Parts: sequence; C-alpha cells; structure tokens
Amino acid sequence: ITDKRGHPQKRENTSWLDDRCLSKYQLNTKEYRTSDCLSVFFSLSLSFSELFEVNHIRTIYHMFIALLIVFIISTLVMDFIDEGRLVLDFDLLVYAFGRFPIVISSWLCMFLSTLLVPYGLFYQWESGHRASKHRVLRLVCFGLLFMSFQMLGLGTAPVYIVIHYNLPPASRFIIILEQVRDLSRCTEELSEAGLQQVPHFSQYLYFLFAPTLIYRDNYPRNPTIRWGYVVTKFAQVLGCLFYAYYIFVRLCIPLFRNISREPFSLKVLVLCIFNSILPGVLVLFLAFFSFLHCWLNAFAEMLQFADRMFYKDWWNSTSFANYYRTWNVVVHDWLYYYAYRDFLWLFTHRFKAAAMLSVFTVSAIVHEYVLAVCFGFFYPVLFCLFMCFGMAFNFVLHDRRKGPVWNVVMWTSLFLGQGMLVCLYSQEWYAQQHCPLENPSFLDLLKPRSWTCRSHS
Repeated sequence: ITDKRGHPQKRENTSWLDDRCLSKYQLNTKEYRTSDCLSVFFSLSLSFSELFEVNHIRTIYHMFIALLIVFIISTLVMDFIDEGRLVLDFDLLVYAFGRFPIVISSWLCMFLSTLLVPYGLFYQWESGHRASKHRVLRLVCFGLLFMSFQMLGLGTAPVYIVIHYNLPPASRFIIILEQVRDLSRCTEELSEAGLQQVPHFSQYLYFLFAPTLIYRDNYPRNPTIRWGYVVTKFAQVLGCLFYAYYIFVRLCIPLFRNISREPFSLKVLVLCIFNSILPGVLVLFLAFFSFLHCWLNAFAEMLQFADRMFYKDWWNSTSFANYYRTWNVVVHDWLYYYAYRDFLWLFTHRFKAAAMLSVFTVSAIVHEYVLAVCFGFFYPVLFCLFMCFGMAFNFVLHDRRKGPVWNVVMWTSLFLGQGMLVCLYSQEWYAQQHCPLENPSFLDLLKPRSWTCRSHS
C-alpha cells in the first residue's frame, strides 16, 4: 500500500480484503465504510514522524525552537527593563486555564455520562428488542431517551457550566471541544446500532479514548508501548502551550489592547489584518502540531493504536478540496461517512453539490458555535469565511489544479484568512472588555461590539 506520493506504508492483516477494498484504500488512503466494504483500519506511520527523520526537515523544527527561545529572551529583557526584575508569573496562562478544578469535574461527569448512559440504553434496547412484540414502540421510546440525553446531558449542561461559572477561554475550550467529541461519538454509535450488536463494554471504553471518531470492534494494535515516546509528545504539547503564550504576549496583546482607543479607518483595519498574519499562522501551526500530531499520537501510543493517519500532507495541497480532506483526517472521515454519505443515501446518490454544501454548513456552524461559547460573544467571522470564501475556493481551486503555483495560492489564502481571524476576533474581544453593556438586549448580543466601541479612557 502506498500513499499519494508513492511512498510505501505499513500494512497489517489485510490478506482477507478483496481487491476492490484495497483499490479503494489506495485511492482514498483510509476507507472506513462503503456499501460492501466495512471500515478498515491499517497500521500506518505518521507523516511528521517520517519527515523528522530527514535532517533538512528537522532543521526547520529546530528553527521554530530557536524562535521560541528568541521570544522568551525578548520577553525577559523587556520585563527586566520595565520592572527592574525578571517576571516569570505567566499570568495569561493562569487566567486562560482558570478554575481548572471545575473543568476536571465537568469533564469527568461528561465522560461518565457518555460511557454509561448510551451504552446502558443500547444494551437494554438490544437485549429485549427481538423478543418484544412492540418493536417500533420500543425503538421510539429508547430513541427519545437517547435524544433527550444528547440534548440535555451533552447539549445543554456543558454550556450551562461554562456560562454559570464564567470560565475563562482555555477552560471553556476544553469543555466545549469535549462536548462536540462526545456528541460525535454518540451520533456514530446511534448510526452503527442497527448494523451490529452492542459492543462489549471494554470495546466501547477503548473507543472513547481511541484517537478516532469511527467505532470498530477491533483496531490494529502495536505490540508494545514506547513510554519515552509518550513523554516526548506530551512535553511537546506543553512546549506548544508556552509557545502560544509568548506569541500572544509579544505579538497580539501589544497590538490589540489599545486598538479600541484609536479612531476606526480602513487603513487601521488593513494594517491590523496584515500585522496579524504572523501570529495567526504561528497559532495555526501550533494547533496542528500540538493536537493532531502530538496529542493524538501520544494517546495512540498509550492505547497501542496502530493507525496514525490523523492527517496527510496538507501542506502540499494545490487545491482547497484536497486541503479540507487532509488537514484533519479524523474529523473529515466522520463528516464524510456520517454526513456526506448519509445525505447521498437519503437522496439516492443525487445532489452531490448539495451534500457537499450541507457538510460545509454543519462544519461551519460547529466551528462558530465553539468559538462563540468559548469567547463569550457572537461574531461569525469564521462562519462567513467558511461559507463564502471556503466554498468558493473549494470549487474554484479543485483537484484538477496542479502545479506549484496553486500551492502558493493556497498558502496565500490561508495566511490572509488567519490574519483576518486573529485581527477581527481580537478586536471584538477587547471591545467586549472596554465597552461593556448594561442589560443588553438580544440584538445587542448579536451586534459586534467592535463596530461601535471607541473608548477614550
């Protein structure tokens, strides 16, 4: 089995697959579920792990570490000049991850409810379904119970917690992203419930921790656990966290904390967007490397989960269609098999463009929901970029666009998009702090505060 560039990849226990499944695997790299070929997981190595074996690529990694060291030195020097002493309080990190005991207890409650409630409901439904004389009524009752759990237990409770306790942004991200993950896995379990028997409890427990959103009774497993590798990956996650701290301290906060005191003009907005490109791109790289590479790989190693295709070589994409497929394979596979394919099945494999639009809409709504709850304000910048420019680029920069020039176009678009996101969301964040409203109406909550906030204090 080879990847798109023809590099050989490991294959494990694939002798029982027919040629058609293997051919689909070669075309799609990871084929999970088709009409006649079940979801297949393979023992695959990870792209960055292979790239870091090349000295030239490892040097780029070292350059990012050197940049972090420069950020640290410059911050220490500036603090020493301003304060006359070394300042090592990391107040921004302390604020962002504040009230962490509430986060831990909330996560534990969400995990236990996701572990026990869906499994218990499906176990009770499956155990008496065949012998029941009222199968339809039984199915409706258990379905309503399951949907009630999704809406109240996983849908409403996490939002209530982050708002009631007024959690800071990073703490909110932990709870809300866990909420989205649990809802995705419960939806996947509901979709698969009619295709197979209820899994063993140990299999379901493994699935809740495994770095995938696609359930299977068995996954390819590695024979050993490299604990040194696990420690290294978690250390890299911690390093990325401090890297992000210095990016915000050195590049973002000085740029935005006084911006609401300046008169608005098109020149100020344009300069703000271009000045935000560097921190935006660095945060994009850090989010990708820390979560999709380090975090998921660490859990995969601890669970001996052999399929490490969490992403592909998205940086080589010459089309946005390929970028969307390769940036986050874990989420893309879930959207493809439980949104796109189900839409096509519902409309008898017609309206493929409408199916793609529906997937874009679902993804954009979820992304904007996460940002709105975590930042504490509604400002649909990401939604507009996703639905307008993202959809347009998906059709204009399609897979037939080849050549290095299209890769340059893709990167230029990403840079500008990251600059707009960081600029506009940061402006709105500080506008919310500088211009609070007393007893705001519902329309006031929907209207961006940065459009009118001009503080003179």
